[in-house]
Amino acid sequence: MVFSLKVILFLSLLLLPVLKSSWVTLNNNGYDGIVIAINPSVPEDEKLIQNIKAMVTEASTYLFYATKRRVYFRNVSILIPMTWKSKPEYLMPKQESYDQADVVVAYPSLKYGDDPYTLQYGQCGEKGRYIHFTPNFLLTNNLPIYGPRGRVFVHQWAHLRWGIFDEYNEDRPFYISRRNTIEATRCSTHITGANVVWNCKKGSCITRPCRRDSKTGLYEANCTFIPNRSQTAKESIMFMQNLESVTEFCTEETHNTDAPNLQNKICNYKSTWDIIMRSEDFQHLSPMTEIKSPPHPTFSLLKSKQRVVCLVLDKSGSMAAYLSY
Repeated sequence: MVFSLKVILFLSLLLLPVLKSSWVTLNNNGYDGIVIAINPSVPEDEKLIQNIKAMVTEASTYLFYATKRRVYFRNVSILIPMTWKSKPEYLMPKQESYDQADVVVAYPSLKYGDDPYTLQYGQCGEKGRYIHFTPNFLLTNNLPIYGPRGRVFVHQWAHLRWGIFDEYNEDRPFYISRRNTIEATRCSTHITGANVVWNCKKGSCITRPCRRDSKTGLYEANCTFIPNRSQTAKESIMFMQNLESVTEFCTEETHNTDAPNLQNKICNYKSTWDIIMRSEDFQHLSPMTEIKSPPHPTFSLLKSKQRVVCLVLDKSGSMAAYLSY
């Protein structure tokens, strides 16, 4: 019995995959090896694949200009669940797997619901674990809430790849500035808007200006900052990428060091662009000034087949002698 357990343990170790956090590489300004994996519990839907492709394609161009022509998405693999039907265009994965995917498409979490998020364990500048999208986010029209999906992907990619953080704060939406004015937690402060309270009754809503709380010095608890539709500010993607004018990250010149957000807290009041430029991705990387737009990404559809693993037990004396060491 002991002999058999030794054999099984020995063979199991040989079958273990080599764990890797990500297969992404950056070559000649293009990201290769990005893996987007669909959870096996997600029902088969061809539109889901189409929308993933459209999102990444849109994101690639947005990323290109947001990084001042430095990087774009070149090669992306979409990992199809084994629970879906096989198709001739599906290729066998090489080392790609759901556990090591950069982006997962799965059902909502209790904490975030359908909101996209990136799992970040590390400190400032450290890569995240993965980006999470839900099928509902990818399949429904949520443009008024999040903005174009490609912009959302770039926002999350900045979390994942460069270890930067959000410039808003839902727990502290306002703060008192050095000029003793109440400001919305944002970057940059050039983004204009109104501070209002919504009053909704029987399906009808009206707004009124926020009142100042004499105890806190801030606006009342249910006050909300509503950005103006028309903006001239280009920053920042990590605050509100859904604003049409926003196409850049906050720089040292536009960064709001007063805002009580995670970017200031974790990154020691450095701007998102400062942290991005310190990334290994941008060391010795020159902008692609010779082209107007990046080429469209190339997509590979991958689907594993059911694996059958056979354990062959060798009970010969030579094998027993080998395992005794």
